[in-house]
Amino acid sequence: MTEITKSDVENKLKTIIDPNVETDLISAKSIRKIIIEGADIKLHVELGYPAKSYLSELQKVIEGQLQALTDVGKITVEIKSNIASHSVQQNLQPLPNVKNMIAVASAKGGVGKSTTAVNLALALVAEGAKVGILDADIYGPSIPTMLGLSGHPSSDDGKRMNPKISFDIQTISIGYLIDEDQPMIWRGPMVTNALQQLLKDTNWDDLDYLIVDLPPGTGDIQLTLAQQIPVTAAVIVTTPQDVALIDAQRGLGMFDKVNVPVLGIIENMSIHICNKCGYEEAIFGQGGGKTMAVKNNIDLLGSLPLDINIRQFADSGIPTVVAEPNGRPAEIYKAIARKMTAKLALKTKDHSNKFPNIVIKNR
Repeated sequence: MTEITKSDVENKLKTIIDPNVETDLISAKSIRKIIIEGADIKLHVELGYPAKSYLSELQKVIEGQLQALTDVGKITVEIKSNIASHSVQQNLQPLPNVKNMIAVASAKGGVGKSTTAVNLALALVAEGAKVGILDADIYGPSIPTMLGLSGHPSSDDGKRMNPKISFDIQTISIGYLIDEDQPMIWRGPMVTNALQQLLKDTNWDDLDYLIVDLPPGTGDIQLTLAQQIPVTAAVIVTTPQDVALIDAQRGLGMFDKVNVPVLGIIENMSIHICNKCGYEEAIFGQGGGKTMAVKNNIDLLGSLPLDINIRQFADSGIPTVVAEPNGRPAEIYKAIARKMTAKLALKTKDHSNKFPNIVIKNR
């Protein structure tokens, strides 16, 4: 009988590419422990991102590769996700009870950014993460409508707000604090102060990810978020058309200047599929998101179709990922969510909470 070594197992694992991090399991440091007892192999795998819908597939691939080893016995593969807190901008500390804050930006209105943000948050929940969403669009809050929420948030002490919860997502929005038809006629400083309060005066409960739905543009709110709020990373939502891509490039440039890493681009409304005849038509152009990703050396995280159901579900307060969890659009949202957080998992981790505070007192 041929003796199985750790190197034999590692060589097999090096051939398995995790499509979410786009590298092999060994290079991604996903293998935590290899135990070999005679011909039996026990493997502990740890992913740095939520991947509930991917775990069984990965397990089968690993088992299939290890079965090819000569004289192999029983194979046991244990896979889990462990989501760490990652570094934010210099001179800022991560928010208490929030491991990672991901800004969803577009720099242009009408590209479906809020719908994308909500469905990404729901996709992360479906993949096993604990998620919140901050509606940073003070002038045009849409998250309450999309999640079917209304009314004021509760407060235990009259000072801090409890997030309103829908579909297991913790949420806060200025839309909960004003009448639905009340216009927000505020100048920049008032808006940025409101954003700070919504974020810091909310009792977030141990979030793996806080998704921040930014308003379009590169103005006061975006700069406040990028310079004063501990953002872990950002994603850019665009459509394939040239006008949207020009603005998306500006948004990308803004995050680059304030040292917030951009995890990638999401191309929304990439293609329209006729629900009657199945004809596919690139109404807003083709390949724009991919071209922009290549130009800026970042990832195209995924492309979403122009689907009337996505809009209708969002308007009804039951977004696509919840309304049709097994549908094709939901699968795409989940794939984008996995890839987005997998890219984040490769970034520098935050270790600030591991060091004790040193206090020097005069005696």
